[in-house]
Amino acid sequence: MKKSVLTRYRVMAYVTGVLLVLLCLGMIAKYALTMDGADGFTRVVAIAHGWLYVVYLVFAFDLGAKAKWKVGKQLWVLIAGTIPTAAFFVERKISRELEAKAAQGAAPAVAKA
Repeated sequence: MKKSVLTRYRVMAYVTGVLLVLLCLGMIAKYALTMDGADGFTRVVAIAHGWLYVVYLVFAFDLGAKAKWKVGKQLWVLIAGTIPTAAFFVERKISRELEAKAAQGAAPAVAKA
């Protein structure tokens, strides 16, 4: 698996996570605090998050297919973009796991006597 597949997933995980946190803050400002201007902010962030979440889904699915994940793991990674802050934690776990797997695969084989 190419490192670029993991990199683009990581970028979209952070973008999706940040937009979702901003969306939650905007919703709190709009509905709980009834702040002026929160309606426009929330609308823009919601649209951006919605479109970029679709891109995140494509990249996460591509990563899962190339990493040969089971369905349950794949679904958890795909759903992480809808739970505030979950994308950050899932991304970190997935990155560590795949980087460790790549490091094991890149290590030279030791000849057995």
